[in-house]
Amino acid sequence: MDVELVEQAALRPADDLSDAAAARERDQERARQGTLLGLTELPEIPRHDRTVPGRSGASEVPVRVYVPDSAGVAAPVLLWIHGGAFMLGDLDGSDSWCTRLADAAECVVVSVDYRLAPEHPYPAGLQDCLAVLDWIAEEAAAHGWDPARIAVGGSSAGAGLAAAVALWTRDHGGPKTVFQLLIQPVLDDRRRTPSSTGLTGVPVFDSPALEQMWRHYLAGWSGDVPPYAAPARAANLGGLPPVYLTAADADPLRDEAVEYAGRLVEAGVPTEFHLFPGTFHGFDVCVPDAGVSRRALREYGETLRQALHPPTPA
Repeated sequence: MDVELVEQAALRPADDLSDAAAARERDQERARQGTLLGLTELPEIPRHDRTVPGRSGASEVPVRVYVPDSAGVAAPVLLWIHGGAFMLGDLDGSDSWCTRLADAAECVVVSVDYRLAPEHPYPAGLQDCLAVLDWIAEEAAAHGWDPARIAVGGSSAGAGLAAAVALWTRDHGGPKTVFQLLIQPVLDDRRRTPSSTGLTGVPVFDSPALEQMWRHYLAGWSGDVPPYAAPARAANLGGLPPVYLTAADADPLRDEAVEYAGRLVEAGVPTEFHLFPGTFHGFDVCVPDAGVSRRALREYGETLRQALHPPTPA
């Protein structure tokens, strides 16, 4: 374990996700105590809350829009999807993520407050994310954004939803995205890798929590699990936008991220993969001031900026 993470690791045992209400109470208490991302000084970024139309008669979807002064005219846009095992999290909890990324990447960030399991299992959350992507593409010109430079990203379960959005839009002709930022993504419900079954008792998120998460997210689903629920199930990964993908070391999601990155490369998708040694799931959230977290957070922003602001051809 990275020496700067050891103390916090001891304070963050893997969460028990069997009871969603109890898990949410613990998550909110951690937020009140300031143990989530946001302990360090953050830039001031103008932001506002609003709702956008849902899909297929669903209720409107709350979003928070971050518009840094540096974004300029015809700004690129990141659709950001928060983590939380498909059952935790909200706009406030991802505020620091979005502030950092908007500032570092000089882009507009639209953060989506999607419906959560187990009250709203798959595909409710995905449909909310797709609704927001539709809105971004349709309203970009009116807001002075560039519809040709839309990226999708997220952390943990949010990164899994981001990967699902990219698959869905490829397969169903939705708005084009140009980049995927997948931070420690949830990708495979089958739990067939050594890390997914053999990491009990590691900090924050372990193998039993992984099983509980999928049970809530797929509650009531019958038949084959589609790739839009578990992107690793996609038979073909070709034709997807370029990807930046990460994994933590002591993380049950580690091996599926490694496999997914390899399959993306084999499919010809430009892919950059980083495994952060000596870390646990959500290390960048839990200990943002640690050296490894600072490097990771800086890398996320720089990579996104390069993807959304490519060099002008000579």
